[in-house]
Amino acid sequence: MSTPETSRFVRLRVELVLEVEDAGEVTKAALRRIAGDPDLPDDERTQAETAVTEDTAEALAYLVDPFDLVSEVPGVELQQASWSSERISYDPDSPDWDLDEDDDEDDEEGGIG
Repeated sequence: MSTPETSRFVRLRVELVLEVEDAGEVTKAALRRIAGDPDLPDDERTQAETAVTEDTAEALAYLVDPFDLVSEVPGVELQQASWSSERISYDPDSPDWDLDEDDDEDDEEGGIG
């Protein structure tokens, strides 16, 4: 017999590894988003433009918004989010990249494996 959940809050952890095939397109998309943000103060806009122009990882971080990921999920309201991006070396055959290695721990916490 299952017991009712005691908390309405859930932490969802997502890790993505993306291959950037066209850094220029990513940068242009980030610059368009910055230009279209009416609430961004001019000094922050300049800083954001510089960051996304110099680093594709920063451009991706500017484009990927956790709110967009859950905004269409019924019955859910995003309370807090943080995210970052970084350049990495990626070898899909390396055991270091086995995303299923934490399945046993996740299953105990109610995760999907």
